[in-house]
Amino acid sequence: MAGCSRLLLPLREAGHRIPNCLIRRNFFGYPLIKAHSGLVLQNKEICLRPCRHISSTAASAKSEEDVFFKWGLLLIPLTTFCLGTWQVQRRKWKLKLIADLESRIASEPIPLPIDPMELKELEYRSVKTRGYFDHSKELYVLPRSLVDPEREAREAGRLTSNPESGANVITPFYCTDLGITILVNRGFVPKKKVKPETRLKGQIQDEIDLVGVVRLSETRKPFVPENNIEKNRWHYRDLEAMARVTGAEPIFIDADFRSTVPGGPIGGQTRVTLRNEHMQYIITWYGLCAATSYMWYKKFIQKIPL
Repeated sequence: MAGCSRLLLPLREAGHRIPNCLIRRNFFGYPLIKAHSGLVLQNKEICLRPCRHISSTAASAKSEEDVFFKWGLLLIPLTTFCLGTWQVQRRKWKLKLIADLESRIASEPIPLPIDPMELKELEYRSVKTRGYFDHSKELYVLPRSLVDPEREAREAGRLTSNPESGANVITPFYCTDLGITILVNRGFVPKKKVKPETRLKGQIQDEIDLVGVVRLSETRKPFVPENNIEKNRWHYRDLEAMARVTGAEPIFIDADFRSTVPGGPIGGQTRVTLRNEHMQYIITWYGLCAATSYMWYKKFIQKIPL
């Protein structure tokens, strides 16, 4: 009330009668005072203090919003930098894993163990045994393409490739040195050579020394069909089911390339190439970090409108 009295004091000093029913209005930024007589008086002093107070409050609120916006946007380059660094570490881990797998395959073969717990620690490990095949119980894993590292290296830069489709031939192998029957992936055959009568020359009957790589059972991946046992069409390694069908132990090895004989499956069908796209992710995240950091610097440091 004291403030209102001070604001109306100039009117009283001018001799104007100010009743209690004054109505305050605004015209072009200056408040107007109107009495019952209809007299309208304009006074600039009345609006100065209230206008200054509202302007100060709005400026303070805008300043707080700008600060929040500024430091909130800084989280984008910080987050992308952290993601890029994480992908660097993931790539190191993946390259080491690939190198370990390749060294296992290239290592000197050890005698094949039959302890299941020991075998679980030996996947991709080169092993050796002696025995003979039972070709009457072949299984076929399909569709498969030939694992050929040299061809894959030549076609690495191509958008499309047309590898020959076929199957991997899984044959029971009786180990004369262990007294058990295991499952052996003899290798790849093209589609026209899947039936055994089309490759009789490659059906080894003699007792041989066999070197291969230990493989474990697989779980079915999304979009991979179920194994069709009745039609002998297998799409993934289910060692328990394969062992039941053939009467073998759930022990599986991929025969190496040296096991290949003329007219028979092509051995060495162990694929150790793991998916390694971390370099693409590194470039993406660090690129986003650089771009957003530059934009943040221009807007909030150099104050250049974007």
